[in-house]
Amino acid sequence: MSAPNVAVVGLAVMGSNLARNIESNGFPVAVYNRTASVTEEFMSNFGSGQFTSASSLEDLVEKMAAPRQIILMVKAGGAVDAIIDQLLPLLDKGDIIIDGGNTYFTDTERREKKTAEAGINFLGVGISGGEEGALNGPSIMPGGPKEAWQIVSSMLEKISAKAPDPCTTYIGPGGAGHFVKMVHNGIEYGDMQLIAESYHLLKEIAGVSNADLASTFTEWNKGTLSSYLIEITSKIFTRADSQGGSGELVDKILDKAGQKGTGRWTAQVALELGVSIPTIAAAVDARVMSSLKDERVVAAKSIKGPERRPAAPDDFTALVHDALYAAKILSYAQGMALMQEASKEYDWNLPLGDIAAIWKGGCIIRAQFLDDIKKAYEKDPALKNLVLDPFMMAELERTLPGLRKVTALAAESGIPVLAMSASLSYFDSYRLARLPQNLTQAQRDFFGAHTFNRTDKEGTFHEEWEG
Repeated sequence: MSAPNVAVVGLAVMGSNLARNIESNGFPVAVYNRTASVTEEFMSNFGSGQFTSASSLEDLVEKMAAPRQIILMVKAGGAVDAIIDQLLPLLDKGDIIIDGGNTYFTDTERREKKTAEAGINFLGVGISGGEEGALNGPSIMPGGPKEAWQIVSSMLEKISAKAPDPCTTYIGPGGAGHFVKMVHNGIEYGDMQLIAESYHLLKEIAGVSNADLASTFTEWNKGTLSSYLIEITSKIFTRADSQGGSGELVDKILDKAGQKGTGRWTAQVALELGVSIPTIAAAVDARVMSSLKDERVVAAKSIKGPERRPAAPDDFTALVHDALYAAKILSYAQGMALMQEASKEYDWNLPLGDIAAIWKGGCIIRAQFLDDIKKAYEKDPALKNLVLDPFMMAELERTLPGLRKVTALAAESGIPVLAMSASLSYFDSYRLARLPQNLTQAQRDFFGAHTFNRTDKEGTFHEEWEG
């Protein structure tokens, strides 16, 4: 076996599966994990392939051929910096370090500058698809120096998902790859919350059983809502309790959703860039609220909701379907607007249509709907907002009545729909030529002399409100 150009550092499930993916596509791979027993276990299970194990980073570098392409699959943060510090004195000019973790994009840009000073290339590569995607083909979002990407692009294309084209493309310089992966995860938060709200509404207002929910989501997965998340949701509802209890497992899972931070990062960056993403922010809020389980249990004993819930209309399932679809369009519009603004702010020239295309396979938000987004940006690469695309506008006109009826019924029933309500408010705010912030600006001028503009005159004004 020839000396490998590619190495994977970090052999937890994602790193292990990615290494196996790379090797199965014809590339010899060197592997290393800080805990030697993990490397030994990996070689025991898969060492019959084109794998070379290393006992240290020094050993790893010595066993590789130039230009070395070392993929870090370790926990984001200090561990990445520590490995980079150890690698830099060992590598030759032109070698490439690739960070495949969920890293904050400004950390990627800092690391790229540091490695460049040593003559080493650094790529920040977003990888989405979870354990299965890492093994069988993820969506891959590489960012950094284009000349470094060109060296690894053929490998990335071979190991990525196919839908039917490879689900990878050059995203842009600096931290662009990790930024786009972050927004992907923010959209994922929104998708998951909208699906959870749809489930809650069908369960609480219409009393739909788990078996019927499974049938409903299976049917939804055949149409405009077809996606990986809808598919796995349909399967969750019929999973029996593996611990031997009666009923379905979903009803016994504690209603506390965890998060690793990428959704929160998305909301924070949106605030910094001045981009409104209320659906994604609401999805983060919903997970935070779910974490207050003990407080909610106490509050439920003393705080009462509506005494009577309205009956579900006969077409309620169809209304929820439309509400979910409309809210989904609006959530994706927010994510695309955030990437568009970041592209201008950081001079990345992000290919929004291509990004939608590489999300069609491998990643968690893969969906039929992404074809329509790709077409929208192919027709108009400078599209200001996804809702302005004629196809999207027609779809919203068709489905927004359902979103309005469902959010109103949820409010009457005392059922929280943070993400659906946020989507509807985003749409109504965007479509209105005049909002009530004239009063907000008057208040700011009243208490802080912040000045204001007028609708009938040019210039900046201040009023002595109590004069």
